Amino acid sequence: MTRSRCADRSRRGRPWIPSAAAVGAALGLTACGGVDAPAADGLQGGNPPEAGAAPAFAVDPSWPREMPDLWVMGAITGVFVDSRDHVWVTHLTETLTPEEISVEQDPPIASCCRSAPTVVEFDADGNVVQGWGEPSDDLATWPRNPHGIFVDHQDYVWIGTYRHHRVQKFTRGGELVLTLGEYDVTAGNDSPTLLGGPAAIWVDPSTNEVFVADGYTNRRVIVFDGDTGAYLRHWGAYGESPSDSASVPRGTPGTLPRQFATVHGLIGSSDGLIYVADRRGNRIQVFERDGTFVQEAFVAPETLASGSAFVPVLSNDPDQRWLYLADGTNHKVWILDRATLEVVGDFGRGGRQVGQFLRPHGMSIDSHGNLYVGEASTGRRIQKFTPTTPELRP
Repeated sequence: MTRSRCADRSRRGRPWIPSAAAVGAALGLTACGGVDAPAADGLQGGNPPEAGAAPAFAVDPSWPREMPDLWVMGAITGVFVDSRDHVWVTHLTETLTPEEISVEQDPPIASCCRSAPTVVEFDADGNVVQGWGEPSDDLATWPRNPHGIFVDHQDYVWIGTYRHHRVQKFTRGGELVLTLGEYDVTAGNDSPTLLGGPAAIWVDPSTNEVFVADGYTNRRVIVFDGDTGAYLRHWGAYGESPSDSASVPRGTPGTLPRQFATVHGLIGSSDGLIYVADRRGNRIQVFERDGTFVQEAFVAPETLASGSAFVPVLSNDPDQRWLYLADGTNHKVWILDRATLEVVGDFGRGGRQVGQFLRPHGMSIDSHGNLYVGEASTGRRIQKFTPTTPELRP
């Protein structure tokens, strides 16, 4: 899929911005691939929002409850809230140290603890409902090195395995239904069947199309049929053809790289748009469902290392006014106005205390507007943040 024409959003009644100059300079916003975006001037950036304009959140230290059977989690790589307000979490069991899983050592070196299963489901109160996925499982069915999780409108659980180039579709109980890609096999950005480091999944409930952020090795969004796994289309940055060999500079408004750097997260909106987080590109790009490029915004573009754009989540009000963006390098969650992609606020900071983050990497929202943020690296926890802004509460 290589279409890159500007979309006439006004005919669809969607919000649009007239020019890059209309938004905060810190974002480096461009529309339809424009190259005249202003330079960034700071991590917070832009003019401060009016009092009360941006959503606000408070951490809930009581969530989740203690897990059973001495379970602990490693680096959390995926978080998703399903239609029941159950919170699904994937983590990397291999990141746990012998001291953390003392009971599993031979002989045990202490009285606690052991690794939780790869996939854990919590209810709305924070109690564990179930867990599945063990290293002892058949490799064909075990979501080894999970990265990204999504529970679709039919209650199927989709999990990416970024190091091993596949996406797997399971029942709620962990029975494998479908596999996209092939374990440890990749073939570049033009392959219609093989993946290259898939990081996130979103399923369109109206079409059952599966959108995959295929971005640790490849540089694209790829779309499949959710029932059969048949290839449908793919595209790269700006809706253009992704390249296996093109150099990709770090994303800033001054460079406007024509290729994705790390396609790390994506989410679909109720008005037909796809929001793609290009992690090391420090940006969000917006597309129509067919891959037509709409607009982009840079967030904290001076961020080095892993970049700023990890996981996008949309607010659950009828207009989906807000876009939340987990940033695992600056250790915070950015709050953007979805209509303009301006940063209007943020919450969190680096640290290990309640309400702080170390590498927020997975994020999702429930029907009450609560955000759940999982931390990778040595963060290894999930926290719940409740809205304190009245209009965000259902």
